[in-house]
Amino acid sequence: MLTPSLKADFPILSEKVNGKPLVYLDNAATTQKPIAVLDASRRYYEKINSNIHRGTHHLAREATAAHEHARETITKYINASSPDEVIFTSGCTDGINLVSNILSLSSGDEILISALEHHSNIVPWQMLAQRSGALLRVIPCDDHGVLDQTAFQQLLSTKTKILAITWVSNAFGTVNPVREMTFAAKKFGTTVLIDAAQAIPHLEVDVQALGADFVVFSGHKVYAPTGIGVLWGRKSLLEVLPPWRGGGEMIKEVTFEKTTYNDLPFKYEAGTPNIEGAIALAAAFDYVHGIGLAEIQAHEETLIHQAAAALSEIPGIHLYGPADRIGAISFAIEGVHHYDLGTLIDQMGIAVRTGHHCCQPLMARFGITGTTRASFALYNTTEDIESLANALTKAATMLR
Repeated sequence: MLTPSLKADFPILSEKVNGKPLVYLDNAATTQKPIAVLDASRRYYEKINSNIHRGTHHLAREATAAHEHARETITKYINASSPDEVIFTSGCTDGINLVSNILSLSSGDEILISALEHHSNIVPWQMLAQRSGALLRVIPCDDHGVLDQTAFQQLLSTKTKILAITWVSNAFGTVNPVREMTFAAKKFGTTVLIDAAQAIPHLEVDVQALGADFVVFSGHKVYAPTGIGVLWGRKSLLEVLPPWRGGGEMIKEVTFEKTTYNDLPFKYEAGTPNIEGAIALAAAFDYVHGIGLAEIQAHEETLIHQAAAALSEIPGIHLYGPADRIGAISFAIEGVHHYDLGTLIDQMGIAVRTGHHCCQPLMARFGITGTTRASFALYNTTEDIESLANALTKAATMLR
């Protein structure tokens, strides 16, 4: 287990909610930020704030160097083959939308997604299907929230032009075998995108080993600010695919007759980027890898098992998802609405997420409108689990 002293790295965790010590268990929605990340953001604005790539003055050079160093940092940690493959976006949703707008399909082509997807990995593909006449097909899941791999293999064909799959379910914590699924899809020449938003804070991400064409994630899931994310794309693909947004930075030369596009990665980074966000994202990766992903994963797995055991003792509770879940545990208590439950335990200082978790089709599959979800990070402790279980027990008694 990681030391509880790590909480001291996160100033917000010393706050009180309704006079109670904050127990923050909403990490799948967004993580809190360590001092190292807060300092990186502040240092940028206090010391080198300037627009990048366009200026010859000192601040512009310093800001440019810091921004591109951040790209190199991300390249190293995700094992990209080149910084040219690392595109800064505003987040995972932005990355998926970028890819869905630069890929071209025809009527009768098929896009394959899964029953576990966040709306961000459903709606952009629906929009592409509507534009192109392609068909959207869905890999079903079983009663434990695990994808049906037999059905997946049966759905694959030469018509499957895109596979867009989440690595870790934000709702149930299910871990999909994305590497194996990618290699199965590649036998049919399928382009593969992996949504790693929920994987990036918990698992080692090696984009070359995954074998996919695109991997997307958001910074705020991995202790960085909101409004920054990464699209990793295979260089050979990004070089031939068209840009999405037009404007400054993504051009080499513009006349009223013709525009020549910039080289990678700038071809996909139109306009002034989130400079501070990229620098802070690199600081977050340095922080996480300084602790060690293997250590973090082992710590969080212990917490998940402790939470499942403690919550299972509460009368009338139902846990959703497989036993080997990662990051989050979703549940419902018989006779208690998830919104009421979340509201009441908030009065006890416990922060969880309630609702459909932007997974309405998944909730419909289980015949529910939503769940209560507790999700974990490196700073959570056994004491947090005990506080959660005690609060839920008390709230359930009050609400029944």
